[in-house]
Amino acid sequence: MAHDTEVAERVRDALAGRQVREVRMFGGLAFMVDDRMVVCVSAGGADLLVRVHPDSDAQHLRRPGARRAEMGAGRPMGEGWIAVEEPGIAGEEDFARWMAAALEFHASGSGGTGGRSKRTGASPRRRPA
Repeated sequence: MAHDTEVAERVRDALAGRQVREVRMFGGLAFMVDDRMVVCVSAGGADLLVRVHPDSDAQHLRRPGARRAEMGAGRPMGEGWIAVEEPGIAGEEDFARWMAAALEFHASGSGGTGGRSKRTGASPRRRPA
């Protein structure tokens, strides 16, 4: 199932001026900056998967349309992973707040591995050009 192209275009506009890589991930289209996911536009709807700082997780979950993201039914992803349903991003102000929260977390340098595998400590393999 394809991601929501309108929401994807809104994300592109919000990330304009940054070096962004789009990757199919989590059944949707993830937007990566510095090889770390900022947000992901879900497939099959206008939902947005947002990474926020775990310390502000509870605050963000109280916002309209927000719920704990799941990796399949009944498998919550953990603090800092929030799925925002379409009504929670319909307005430009609401959408901008979610993008700001995701970019704030990204700017903290959190959520990445610094280019190394958490499990093995090895550098990622690069495909030859």
